[in-house]
Amino acid sequence: MEILLACILDLILGDPAFPPHPVVLMGRLIAWLEKGLRRIFPKSNRGELAAGCVLAILLPLGTFALTAGVLYLCYRIHPWLAFALNAFWCYQCLAIRSMIKESKNVYRTLQNGSLEEAQGAVGRIVGRDTSVLDRTGVIKAAVETVAENFSDGVMAPLFFMMLGAAPLAMTYKAVNTMDSMIGYKSDRYLYFGRVAAHMDDVAGFLPARIGAFLMMLASGLCGASIPGAFRIWKRDRYQHASPNSAQTESVIAGAFGVQLAGPAIYFGKRYDKPYIGDGLRNIEDADILRVNRIFLVASVLGTVLCAGIHMLLIQQF
Repeated sequence: MEILLACILDLILGDPAFPPHPVVLMGRLIAWLEKGLRRIFPKSNRGELAAGCVLAILLPLGTFALTAGVLYLCYRIHPWLAFALNAFWCYQCLAIRSMIKESKNVYRTLQNGSLEEAQGAVGRIVGRDTSVLDRTGVIKAAVETVAENFSDGVMAPLFFMMLGAAPLAMTYKAVNTMDSMIGYKSDRYLYFGRVAAHMDDVAGFLPARIGAFLMMLASGLCGASIPGAFRIWKRDRYQHASPNSAQTESVIAGAFGVQLAGPAIYFGKRYDKPYIGDGLRNIEDADILRVNRIFLVASVLGTVLCAGIHMLLIQQF
């Protein structure tokens, strides 16, 4: 029940400015811990690895302990209070409406604004340097981000809600936030962020693959090609450095018959990432709207699936 309510709240409210989102608070804590741990541990490869390992242990464990402890205290006061807080925290772990809103903003900017404005709009949802993107690059970046974020912004939180409600879902968000902040193979984070990056790969392994099959089903329901989605997924699902990132992205590339990924610039450095898909046609503005529909349908399917399994687990235990 909490999972269904969380999805409904996310679709209605999205990501309001108040109260502060837990991910924002996690980000601030990660930055604070990084600064302190770098002072404590030796400035060497092994020292940075050890410091990053401590951070990667402290934040998830602390997140789980805090959320589980507060929910327990609320339950002692009244079960409905614990239910309400659990549903609210679960809602804050989802990113359905916010992703659709931001990607639609990219589409509207492409229709009515300049290329520079579109680059800025897509820069709100991607980590790469968008100032060098042409119109096609902007469209690809938006489509790729929506596809990839179904895995870590929707399916993974739902998966952990199914297993352990808000405490596990929040713990996953802590791991995923660490990866997004320090999980880069840059000079600064090559060692410090290594453990966090591996933890995120492990945590997202099953959700990414479940999400890929849900996106295939959603693609068919939305009029795209399921055979094409399956073929490209089977061939290109490991075309990213992360074992999870290309799972849902390859589904969309195959469903649309377009080519995604390829070289990109991060922090001023070019990365020659392999392409995903065959490029049977050129990608177009409307593909942003198409991937949004698939993203929404897959989110509903994932919510129903995880909510149903969660209720069965509760009845068993």
